[in-house]
Amino acid sequence: MAHPIKRGDAAIVISGAHKGKRGKVLQILREENRVIVEGVAMIKRHTKARSEKEKGGIIEREAPIHRSNVMLASRYDAKHPGQAPSPAPAPTKA
Repeated sequence: MAHPIKRGDAAIVISGAHKGKRGKVLQILREENRVIVEGVAMIKRHTKARSEKEKGGIIEREAPIHRSNVMLASRYDAKHPGQAPSPAPAPTKA
């Protein structure tokens, strides 16, 4: 039986480029089957100043990842007692 991931849950990335990273679920995008996890899949957005008060610049924020790549941290810890997740090796440019 699948355990649904809800906003505010502690989650861990179990596959992909960000494997092993933990964070809190910030948002769930049901139509796209994606979730946004705090501190995972950080992207940079270039924003334009809209008014004199609001400055433009480069803003770093989380990008959504597919929900199949995320597992509840409590379930992961129960499956792997005493084992810390190993981070994924950094991708190399060939």
